[in-house]
Amino acid sequence: MSVTTFLSMLAFAFVLSIFPGPVNVLILSSSINYGFKKTFSFISGATIGFTILLIIISFGFKEFIIESPFLVSSIELFGSLFIMYMGYKIIVSNSFNLNNDKSIQYLRFHEGFLLQWLNPKAWFASISGVALYATNEKNMYFFIILYFLVCYLCLSFWAIVGNRISIFFNSDLKLKVFNLLMGGILIISALYIIIFK
Repeated sequence: MSVTTFLSMLAFAFVLSIFPGPVNVLILSSSINYGFKKTFSFISGATIGFTILLIIISFGFKEFIIESPFLVSSIELFGSLFIMYMGYKIIVSNSFNLNNDKSIQYLRFHEGFLLQWLNPKAWFASISGVALYATNEKNMYFFIILYFLVCYLCLSFWAIVGNRISIFFNSDLKLKVFNLLMGGILIISALYIIIFK
């Protein structure tokens, strides 16, 4: 593999992992509300879920997806509904009551995993990556491993940023406004997918 190919793969994985999308917004919100540690399981679920999706698409599922527009439309619809649900969870979250409150539900591993399988951005990234770099099996294996590492680092970066800026959200009102904004962004983006795609 040439250096140019490696740098191209790295840039592709970095840009699509770091660029804000539903997963990044949820991670930022969760880390501001609950901290890095309680967000890490969601990060792990999102990274592993995406990597498994990429593996499946890499080894034969790509052609089936391209020939099945109904499947793509269904993923967009169910994904949008799930993103709206996650947006709602952000809007109603209240981290100031989390001390000794067992009813508080943090973002979980399975939610991160499932979100990637219902996230149109993840499907786009997987199909595009496979189309660009599946020139041979060795390149594909390398691309999958590289994407896994880059995805973990980029998603963790969003959680670290959220954890660091949480100091600015030191009142119930500020946090409620932030949660309303982040949840609203997710719901609006999901509605956009449903209405205009």
